[in-house]
Amino acid sequence: MISDRISLFLLLRVGLAFSFLYPAFSSLLEPTNWIGFFPMFLRTVIPAPALLYLFAGYEIILGLWLLSGRQLVISSLFAFATLVGVVILNLGALDLVFRDVGLAFSAAALALGTHVKR
Repeated sequence: MISDRISLFLLLRVGLAFSFLYPAFSSLLEPTNWIGFFPMFLRTVIPAPALLYLFAGYEIILGLWLLSGRQLVISSLFAFATLVGVVILNLGALDLVFRDVGLAFSAAALALGTHVKR
């Protein structure tokens, strides 16, 4: 039973980490494919290249943090908040970001499942 639970959490962690690591590295390689996901008000405050680098760095740190399994409740909550933020800030592109809703709930499940003692 405990082994199944650990395997389940590992699968959730790997899946969530991938959902942060892939876009981070992809945005560094092809920034024009990703800059449009940032709202205009952010792009007017922070130059687009800096915004991409900062967010990519955040995503890489978060992805590695999820993989590490350390303070999993906190990293999962950061993942949840980030994914919800992506969806809210891109409601006009819901056809593209709808998968982030499911990923956000996966992050919430990981946080709750890790927090609950059996």
